[in-house]
Amino acid sequence: MRFFLRATLRTLSKPLLPLLLCMPAVALADAASYPSRPVKIIVSFPPGTGSDSTARFLAQQLEARFGQSFVVENRPGANSFIAAQAVARADPDGHTLFLASNSPMATNVAQFKSLPYDPVKDFAPVARLYYGAMVLSVPASSPYRTVQDLVRAAKANPGKLSYGSGSASYQIATELFLKQAGVTAVAIPYKGAAPAVADLAGGQVDFAMSDYTAAAALAQAGKTRILAVAGDKRLSVQPDVPTLQELGFKDYYMVNWVSLFAPAKTPREIVARLGNAAVEIFKGKDAEAFIARTNGQIFAGGPEVLRQFQLDEIKRWSAAAALAGIPKQ
Repeated sequence: MRFFLRATLRTLSKPLLPLLLCMPAVALADAASYPSRPVKIIVSFPPGTGSDSTARFLAQQLEARFGQSFVVENRPGANSFIAAQAVARADPDGHTLFLASNSPMATNVAQFKSLPYDPVKDFAPVARLYYGAMVLSVPASSPYRTVQDLVRAAKANPGKLSYGSGSASYQIATELFLKQAGVTAVAIPYKGAAPAVADLAGGQVDFAMSDYTAAAALAQAGKTRILAVAGDKRLSVQPDVPTLQELGFKDYYMVNWVSLFAPAKTPREIVARLGNAAVEIFKGKDAEAFIARTNGQIFAGGPEVLRQFQLDEIKRWSAAAALAGIPKQ
């Protein structure tokens, strides 16, 4: 019986051996021919947001580099669950990518008891790209000319003011601001920062925290007013707007970041090829000019850099949520 088993294994191993030996070559061949068809870049927010504009810029750059179509697909809603699940369930061949912000990849861990996807295990990190400051805005018609005016009104009317919340990140950032100010307000959820700021311009909410890209057009059109920057330095495009740190909100620092992910188990060779291309793009002059318009900061890095950064951000956002007193949903 033992002889039979050994003989059977030897017999089976002979035809399998060439297959096993050629597996790395097959993987390299797949990477060399990648992409073999149009690539889909999924974004979890609607058009008009920083993530969306970055995805479209990156798609054009990758298309020129690889000679294949890169198509942006917006799948907003459900706290980015829809988009994240779509990428996590996609074939791991590099033809479906996730241009993701901190909300689906870090902040949701801090806000929800359970997620329909795992932001670490279900994705292969490809490239870290850039970050941008959040801004606090009010309608142009608002009587609140400063952050101090907004805080005084909130203190005089506990729980009466409302704010637009375009994602888990914006809710945590806003609640942390309210906690430090010693006031409360009602969160009104939106599918992204762009619709939240649109309603802000119409006066449906009293204030909103958003990325600068979503706030810029309406602010420049005179429909909203930016009161403060949530990062650690002022905007180069609006140097008269103070940071919350300058206004006495000690150590207050909230930024959005954007990075590129693929489904887990995507071949390393394809991930490396994509990652190298994305990092090179974001270290180039075209990206520098693009990010300057969004008032962001480039911090390009490859898969290993992004993975460690993501793990650190999960801890940071979880600590911020705990400090703001936000219970997990």
